[in-house]
Amino acid sequence: QVQLVESGGGLVQAGGSLRLSCTASGSIFSIAAMGWYRKAPGKERELVATITSGGSTNYADSVKGRFTISRDNAKNTVYLQMNSLKPEDTDVYYCNADLKLDSRSYRMFNYWGQGTQVTVSS
Repeated sequence: QVQLVESGGGLVQAGGSLRLSCTASGSIFSIAAMGWYRKAPGKERELVATITSGGSTNYADSVKGRFTISRDNAKNTVYLQMNSLKPEDTDVYYCNADLKLDSRSYRMFNYWGQGTQVTVSS
């Protein structure tokens, strides 16, 4: 069974740091783009950062200069280093990945993790 498992969320004071991790497991042939999104109750899910298999990154304007996305392809893992955290960064953070499950098919499947809570106190 293919799944994305996140870890690293928690409670931190404003100005602090957290590092999120997300590992894809199961029968996976390859992973294309991976990313992090966040969602607060009553709000739309929004992109935080993405990274391609080649390492190209994209960030939301609200986190540029504070968050860094990276990945370890050998471990099927994507990370989100979050520095200078603000109360408005409080959200549930979700990992997302485009996975190729079969070497004989070009079809990609999009998966989401279960989410991890990040709370930043003022």
